[in-house]
Amino acid sequence: MVEREDRVSLELSEEIIQSMEPGAVFRDYNCRISSIDFHKTSTCMVTASDDDSIRLYDVASATCLKTINSKKYGVDLVCFTSHPTTVIYSSRNGWDDSLRLLSLHDNKYLRYFKGHHDRVVSLSLCSGGECFISGSLDRTVLLWDQRVEKCQGLLRVQGRPAAAYDDQGLVFAIAFGGYIRMFDARMYEKGPFEIFSVGGDLSEANVVKFSNDGRLMLLTTMDGFIHVLDSFRGTLLSTFSVKPVAAESTLDATFSPEGMFVVSGSGDGSTHAWGVRSGKQVHSWMGIGSEPPVIKWAPGSPMFVTGSSELAFVIPDLSKLPAYAIRK
Repeated sequence: MVEREDRVSLELSEEIIQSMEPGAVFRDYNCRISSIDFHKTSTCMVTASDDDSIRLYDVASATCLKTINSKKYGVDLVCFTSHPTTVIYSSRNGWDDSLRLLSLHDNKYLRYFKGHHDRVVSLSLCSGGECFISGSLDRTVLLWDQRVEKCQGLLRVQGRPAAAYDDQGLVFAIAFGGYIRMFDARMYEKGPFEIFSVGGDLSEANVVKFSNDGRLMLLTTMDGFIHVLDSFRGTLLSTFSVKPVAAESTLDATFSPEGMFVVSGSGDGSTHAWGVRSGKQVHSWMGIGSEPPVIKWAPGSPMFVTGSSELAFVIPDLSKLPAYAIRK
């Protein structure tokens, strides 16, 4: 692993992206990794996988700290709360579509959130707050407060929804049917204050995400498109294209910390990096198998993590960069 000081001080460039290779790799899953999340203010990372396990990692030392099994309910999507040992996760067992607030410290359920009637395909927590949002194949998006079991709001959609809060938690986006609808989190019941088109791509929405500064957003779709938009004006800045994904899969993508690059999966299992300003592909990495990987960029760090049947920490190889190689 790269030393923490280096990770913070490295400014991302195309050359650094092109030098990035898997550092630590965990090959002990033997199944699909379905979700990855980083805690914003600690060195913790969590994964969910199809073997019904949730695994907690320390990123600084690249070690697995704990594995918790959820054999009864299964596990699909997982997100940290503001606390580094508490997560919210969705089920994957076909008969219970509740969300659960789980303490990883003592493996205890703190709360159940019942309201969806089909698989949850989108989950986003409000940064620094108690609210979160979930979207389901039952064509509803539900708004929740972690302190209350009953949902606080319901929005009906026409299609598979992708939903996300911006980093400040003031706005959330819901994407489906070729459009992204923008809501004020405090007045969502009034309906969207903006509706942005993604240029005629009507295929199913997979994920929608904001950049850290909230100025950009991305939407991935089943047909293999990654759309990048100005989140204030709705202007479509770039559209990147990869192999389409199967109906039961998800095309994942993530912004780099400063929003200059997007890293995405692909329907053939590969990973791609794109320049937001240039609109061009910067680099690509071969995949493990043909499932599109889940991808998450580490907060404030030149490192992203991919999950397929393996978990890989992808970091710069400083020996490929003359300026850094000399300094070492």
